[in-house]
Amino acid sequence: MSARLRRRTTAAVATGVAALLAVAGVSATATAAPAAVSVPHGLTISDGTRHVIVGGKSIDFGTVVRDLAWNPSGTKAAFIDGHGNLVVSDPDGSHRVTAAANPGNQTWSHPTWQVAAADRTNGIPAKNNIIFAAKIHGSTVLESVKATSNHGKPARISLNSDDPEAGALPKTNNTWPNAGGSYGTSVYENTHNGEVYIRDDYLRQQGGALTKGSEPALAPDGEEVVFVRSVGGHDHLFVDDLTAGTNAVKDITPHATTDYTEPTWSPNGKTIAFRTPRGTYTVTKTAHGFGSPVKASSHTGLPAYRR
Repeated sequence: MSARLRRRTTAAVATGVAALLAVAGVSATATAAPAAVSVPHGLTISDGTRHVIVGGKSIDFGTVVRDLAWNPSGTKAAFIDGHGNLVVSDPDGSHRVTAAANPGNQTWSHPTWQVAAADRTNGIPAKNNIIFAAKIHGSTVLESVKATSNHGKPARISLNSDDPEAGALPKTNNTWPNAGGSYGTSVYENTHNGEVYIRDDYLRQQGGALTKGSEPALAPDGEEVVFVRSVGGHDHLFVDDLTAGTNAVKDITPHATTDYTEPTWSPNGKTIAFRTPRGTYTVTKTAHGFGSPVKASSHTGLPAYRR
């Protein structure tokens, strides 16, 4: 069983337990919430329940929280709620707004904030969007909605190749979007061919394949991508330096003895947090690359950084 399937199975079991408690007349909030957790500054962890570790405390968001992501300023969270809707809230789960309501028979996942300042020289308006993956009739596509929307209508993202000789980019099986940098650049994975792609949403709205891998995350400066790739039966973390040309992809966890998944960058681009079966770990940049993994928390879930 793959690490990703194990995580999804665990989440399904947790959801089923909550449903049984509800039938028995026991509120989901009556289950034991995580105690105070020691985590590095800014690191948050969501685990598919209504409780999110924020600032080392378990915060009850009042609804199921899946795939939580923070906007660049850390003032708003975006996530998929228990009804499958895309929701935006304050950092404590209050003032929830349904940015987009799931129309039904769709599975939405992994929202990411696409934020960029206006470029008056080139006539490009500011961006404040949320990109997410939508599984519709068995096909997964990338969609986008204004972050300030209230029951907005998502739009399909256009995917065009920047290399005419490479052929058209795949339109389906695209998932795990992640945006970063100053110009609204994003990366995503294609589950059919196992490629990580990058999309330039600044001038030409074009992109192309980067390398083999999954679960990519773009560095805050837009110059590096961390992603997952299987090596010797375990998921390792790799970093692709987009400014380095050839031989730019490096395994930053070469001694992994378990699965390292769901990586995310710290706001300063110096640290990568990731998930393991034994908790949440981090690796930090050194003068010669990246250091050894360090356990940041025994709590297991999706890591995300809040500025």
